[in-house]
Amino acid sequence: MATWTIAQLERNTADGGVTVAHWRVSEVDGDYSASSYGTVGFTPDASADGFIAYGVLVEDTVLRWVWEQLDKDAIEESLTANIELQKNPTTADGVPW
Repeated sequence: MATWTIAQLERNTADGGVTVAHWRVSEVDGDYSASSYGTVGFTPDASADGFIAYGVLVEDTVLRWVWEQLDKDAIEESLTANIELQKNPTTADGVPW
């Protein structure tokens, strides 16, 4: 199962509107793991209904914002595929002697 977190937020100091969320997702299967990191940008409007300022945000809210802009399922599937490839590699390196 993938674990999503918000690593960092960037915001406007005047109104507390979040402009960038830095996200991280990881998946662990025994000794194998895969992760991804990225950012999502926002254009906050402090006068809009539903505006939530930085000071009162919770991580679940920001994760929902991030997932609205990403293909969450595809990212999680790529982590699972990466782990499967680690378990069953299709290439190898080294020398035979």
